[in-house]
Amino acid sequence: MAQRGIREYEGKKILFDGLAKTIPSFKGKSEKLALVRPDTDPKQLVKDHPWLLKTKLVAKPDQLFGKRGKHGLLCLNADWKTAWKWISDRMHKTVTVGKTTGELNTFMIEPFTPHKEDAEECYVAIRAYRDFDTIYLSNKGGIYVEENWNKVKETHVPILSTIDDVKLNMPEFGKRKAQIEQFVRALYKVYAEGHFTYLEINPFTFLGDEIVPLDLVARVDDTAAFECVKIWGDLEFPSSFGQHLTKEEEFIRGIDEGTGASLKLTMLNPEGRIWNMVAGGGASVIYADTVCDLGYSKELANYGEYSGDPSAEDTYQYARTVLDLLTRKKDPRGKVLIIGGGIANFTDVAKTFKGIIKALTEYKTKLVEGKVRIYVRRGGPNYKEGLANMRKLGETLGVPIEVYGPETHMTAVVSMALNPAPAKAPACKPARAGGKK
Repeated sequence: MAQRGIREYEGKKILFDGLAKTIPSFKGKSEKLALVRPDTDPKQLVKDHPWLLKTKLVAKPDQLFGKRGKHGLLCLNADWKTAWKWISDRMHKTVTVGKTTGELNTFMIEPFTPHKEDAEECYVAIRAYRDFDTIYLSNKGGIYVEENWNKVKETHVPILSTIDDVKLNMPEFGKRKAQIEQFVRALYKVYAEGHFTYLEINPFTFLGDEIVPLDLVARVDDTAAFECVKIWGDLEFPSSFGQHLTKEEEFIRGIDEGTGASLKLTMLNPEGRIWNMVAGGGASVIYADTVCDLGYSKELANYGEYSGDPSAEDTYQYARTVLDLLTRKKDPRGKVLIIGGGIANFTDVAKTFKGIIKALTEYKTKLVEGKVRIYVRRGGPNYKEGLANMRKLGETLGVPIEVYGPETHMTAVVSMALNPAPAKAPACKPARAGGKK
């Protein structure tokens, strides 16, 4: 599972449409949200959203950071002309939020909801843990929720249970208790159906008899993209505020967005000596953690994964990108490439290795010149064929390749790669078939 932050704009669209199924007051609310980017034409925006001219508005950055009120990044109770000028004055402006500095380039506009901050701001959040989800609920929300955390009540929803199976631990809400309980239960169903991993509304308030979510923070499990396409629509996964993607990261992200598989690449240290090309989100964490546990964190060059049964061509493009980055600068000690992964459920190992082998062959000369050592560990559908092809490549590539199957633990391969024993055996070990040693 990879948790990915989404914009408040898209999070609220999903939320409002989901809540509208059981709470009538949320019908049509998703249509009164507008997103502003650097190339947004204000005339076209008003044409698409005529409500912008008919109500008071809220404008705010929508770039995966919070505490916008504390940083003076909220435009409240504004008409359209004022809101647009406020956004225009801040578009492309560099700001520092906490310890992060970045450029403002995406804003959200929605209707303004008048309310009394001290008396009418509440808090709710839902977070995924290994064995349960936790619902956090408080009658004291807003910018000072952390100072009032002792007022937050928690409810655990165990895995394989539903919200209907548990009793909510409720703070004092007076006459609104039943209404808020209905809202929280409906909210949890949207959370579960939409494969959210974190959903926070701080605060939600009231407009007459209606509950109104004001600020929202959300993360989803991106491995559920195929299952949730009808709920999410064309969901964007923006970069974190202040993060600037390299050309190669952008390239891999483009491939990722155009396929049902998952391909991720994050550069940590382009001059690093240790490179991972790992299949599977969980495996990528294990390999990276093991490198760090062995004391080589400063030499880890990249983090990422390919999974979800990518095509041979997509895997080739991914491998080619990693190899291009790896071979740009030489290290007198040589470099290490770990082509790892767990035991795949449905990814065709032989097919993906075909793309990797094509890329390795293409970069043969640079790999030899860079004194690169390669360690391979994989299991899953057609893994014997894939490992055999990798072993065969080792006979002609001119680069030391050690090949292991699922009988060898992932962490053991990392240890061997970073602390190699004196080489007396052939550079390319035969792929093992598994079973008894």
